[in-house]
Amino acid sequence: MDQPRVVAVVGSLRDGSYTRLALEHALDAAREAGASTALLDLREYDLPVYDPDAENPTDAEALMREIREADAVLLGTPVYHGTISSALKNALDYCGFDEFEDTTVGLLAVAGGGTFGPTLEHLRASVRAVHGWTLPHEVGIRNASDRFDEDGGFRDRDLEARVRKLGRQAVEYAFIEPEPTTEHTTTA
Repeated sequence: MDQPRVVAVVGSLRDGSYTRLALEHALDAAREAGASTALLDLREYDLPVYDPDAENPTDAEALMREIREADAVLLGTPVYHGTISSALKNALDYCGFDEFEDTTVGLLAVAGGGTFGPTLEHLRASVRAVHGWTLPHEVGIRNASDRFDEDGGFRDRDLEARVRKLGRQAVEYAFIEPEPTTEHTTTA
């Protein structure tokens, strides 16, 4: 089997982003599982608010190409007002079926407080709308500022294991065929 390509899209623009830290841990696990990886930090892309009537800017084309060429994509977002960040939403607006159809997608949401469920639901719905295949295993991090030490490591080994599992599963299921092949028989 070919070496899978796993990319992680960081939906946080904050300098000390816990979303970025968590995705880096997931990508470490993906590399250890045999993948080539890339961290797509939205701070490095000039993405104006998506306008379907405008020509895509060069940075949007570059981001779309990275996602399109990936075998698995990890989407990470901070939780803002119960949903995904505007930076990630805008980046996803540039993408469509060409980038996500039949692609394995892992989801990660990082909350400053205690809730992340609706955010993961919104991510799952966005991926489903462009025919991506979300991993059943997803990660939500509560009270993020308490979860990492000063070196960026996890304080909670169980949480670290969940994040690393997300990276490993992105590799394990990178080449999955999401459409089941079943034989239907009829009897008379």
